[in-house]
Amino acid sequence: MTDPKAGSLTPLLDSINSPDDLKKLSREQLPELSKELRDEIVRVCSVGGLHLASSLGATDLIVALHYVLQSPRDRILFDVGHQAYAHKILTGRRAQMPTIKKEGGLSGFTKVSESPHDAITVGHASTSLANALGMAMARDALGQDYHVAAVIGDGSLTGGMALAALNTIGDLQRKMLIVLNDNEMSISENVGAMNKFMRGLQVQKWFQEGEGAGKKAVESISKPLASFMSRAKNSTRHFFDPASVNPFAAMGVRYVGPVDGHNVQELVWLLERLVDLDGPTILHVVTKKGKGLSYAEADPITWHGPAKFDPATGEVAPGGGAYSWSAAFGDAVTELAAMDPRVFVITPAMREGSGLVNYSRVHPHRYLDVGIAEEVAVTTAAGMALQGLKPIVAIYSSFLQRAYDQVLHDVAIEHLDVIFAIDRAGIVGADGATHNGVFDLSFLRGIPGVKIGLPKDAAELRGMLRAAQRLGGPVAIRYPRGNTLRVPEGTWPDLEWGTWERLRPGEDVVLLAGGKALEYALAAAEGRPGVGVVNARFVKPLDETLLREVAVRARVIITVEDNTVVGGFGSAVLETLNRLGLKADVHVLGIPDEFQEHATVDSVHARTGIDAAAIRRVLDDLGVADAASGNALT
Repeated sequence: MTDPKAGSLTPLLDSINSPDDLKKLSREQLPELSKELRDEIVRVCSVGGLHLASSLGATDLIVALHYVLQSPRDRILFDVGHQAYAHKILTGRRAQMPTIKKEGGLSGFTKVSESPHDAITVGHASTSLANALGMAMARDALGQDYHVAAVIGDGSLTGGMALAALNTIGDLQRKMLIVLNDNEMSISENVGAMNKFMRGLQVQKWFQEGEGAGKKAVESISKPLASFMSRAKNSTRHFFDPASVNPFAAMGVRYVGPVDGHNVQELVWLLERLVDLDGPTILHVVTKKGKGLSYAEADPITWHGPAKFDPATGEVAPGGGAYSWSAAFGDAVTELAAMDPRVFVITPAMREGSGLVNYSRVHPHRYLDVGIAEEVAVTTAAGMALQGLKPIVAIYSSFLQRAYDQVLHDVAIEHLDVIFAIDRAGIVGADGATHNGVFDLSFLRGIPGVKIGLPKDAAELRGMLRAAQRLGGPVAIRYPRGNTLRVPEGTWPDLEWGTWERLRPGEDVVLLAGGKALEYALAAAEGRPGVGVVNARFVKPLDETLLREVAVRARVIITVEDNTVVGGFGSAVLETLNRLGLKADVHVLGIPDEFQEHATVDSVHARTGIDAAAIRRVLDDLGVADAASGNALT
């Protein structure tokens, strides 16, 4: 344990390099430690792009868990993992926090290979309970003795996987603790019946009239615990366990709460008694997202993952006014819905991220947020399509993975009119392997009848949306994270689905690329008169007429894609050429068959060999002349 620094603003935190150091503090010092941790998190996050509000809200809870449990022997699991910054700091990673989400630095989530204290590698919601159940079963099967505690947000409980795991947990009755971190938020406001139930727990008539039934129930667990609940009543913490109205108890899971998630000393007191109880227990803690930072508490959506800001004032650094692909989609679909009353937009808890804030206000009766339940989003769209609507599912590429079967089984088999607007397609950068959207081309290509488009700009995105409406059947339109050029309202190019366009003449070597990769192809071809570039904007179906022309005339074809090379666009070109009986020298450039860790988008594209410089190196190897020198570049 290091000595506190003289004059330090964080003297308690300076003394902690591990959870063992934390346990040397008195309970009376824990509130001050939580404050110092929040100050440190604010300082680290002020550089921009990090998960601020959620980590601030979970700080007291994390201090209490590490004070009571013996990590890494005891397993502490964090659902999603974006709220675990205090956990990282307390487990010896404080000095590395400035590297978080940077290349070679810490992950923005928990990651098994990063620390023995990280019980699971995670980045998506609703997985912690099934993981915790598996660990508890492994412990019992091997005759071991350690605690398993899973921290899950109320937003993650909307996920079917979490609810299904709860069902099995209640049936098997393995000893484990589930901490429900209830802040009424995921990224957007939480929605659905579970959220209403959580809110209703805090205003039940039984609590207003007295606590007798709850106190009697808790006495069966522990007399001191009953006494604590009695004392806690006046500060809005109370116990509730009638199975007739509590779904957790009805599922066979002991329920305690809600309790104040920011009273760290009482959390410690309570956790010490709950962790040793037999069977599964849910501790429902109420927290405030952005706790301790007034402007983050007032606007937790904006401060979920803010840009660079001044911690003292909350003033955010100028963003430059760039126009994102998400905004381009949101503007387009808002206009589209005004023109067609059958349009209905569905999102799984990604209103802000998918650019749908304005749409949800302009067309509130044709907008649905199903919460963190991607499968529900897709199958609800199928039901709408069966009854004549034209639903559009706005979803991140990495989240669409969670609804693959629903796309295949519920939408594609009956060729239903559902449009999938796939945001964050390709490499996304700082969020890393759990969020990179580099598999959608491959897994969608294998589903019969699904049509796939890759717009090069906002205008082409609009044209594809209109073309998809005319086509019918399942259509996927994928676009990257990042910015594009704004187009005037009312811009609706007339596109024929399945047609490519030549953007640059040249028939010695032809680059076939769409979407983000097209930018690289155009830049690489600059100054090389023999290199042609084709906007291969449709991956399914391909433009077989133009592909045939290219294959017959070109010496070499190079395909470039921001997708895994396994089963992607390049594979589609090779398969088609083989089916057409055409022989061609084809070089496939794309994301290698391995997970890509967090770094900037440009850095990942460079190291995976799909950026402009990498394409130029391939052209050099092929002996393609540069116009300035007349010779192949070296």
